[in-house]
Amino acid sequence: MITKMTGVLTRVLDDEARLQVGPFEYQLMLPEAVRRVIQMRTGTEMTFHVTEYLEGNAGGNRFVPRRIGFLTETEVDFFDLFCTVEKIGAKKALKAMARPVREIADAIARQDVRWLSTLPGIGATTAELIVTTLKRKVAQLAVMSAAQPAAPDPPPGAVAEAKSKANGRRKPTPETAAAEAEPVAVAFDGQAIDDVYQALMGLGLNPVEARTKLDTLLQSGKTFKTVQEGLGLIFAHRG
Repeated sequence: MITKMTGVLTRVLDDEARLQVGPFEYQLMLPEAVRRVIQMRTGTEMTFHVTEYLEGNAGGNRFVPRRIGFLTETEVDFFDLFCTVEKIGAKKALKAMARPVREIADAIARQDVRWLSTLPGIGATTAELIVTTLKRKVAQLAVMSAAQPAAPDPPPGAVAEAKSKANGRRKPTPETAAAEAEPVAVAFDGQAIDDVYQALMGLGLNPVEARTKLDTLLQSGKTFKTVQEGLGLIFAHRG
């Protein structure tokens, strides 16, 4: 079983990423909370902590191996723990992890059923089941997750250099490196991105609408450091 993978992040899609490891490109399924953090880091070298499961059809005669990528070991541990709840399989757990692990674990610890029921695919009954099953098991995970640092922003020039390695080319000149790095030269604060996403949800947008608006803002290249700045830029482009 593969537990960790390091390679060049080549693509980030709606619910998966593609990681180039040597001559091979691997598909990694992603929870939304991880996708938001890495979506602007294509072309850089990243390390993912990985867990695996088999996805099968209703007839049970075909199984597809899936790998799920996380940024920390604590996220993997929480995912495995989440899957022990009755009626929550790997796909449902993956979909539900749209918020950072420390927030979900904290909500479970304080038995906040209402908050948990706002997670994608989690209704009130399932939220109560999550609390009943995990309330005595998540305290340490919440502390460990809060103590772990976020994935660092790529250093200047790292994007161009990583792309060069992935494509088997020689190291680019300063001029070509600047040109290649230009679309992702701006470093975004992962916490600010997450805060803006949560604010959009608070304004009544569903997860898909919030993610679409946030992705459009990030792709525009405009920077923001606070929720107010991010929302201002998003709604300035409305219509």
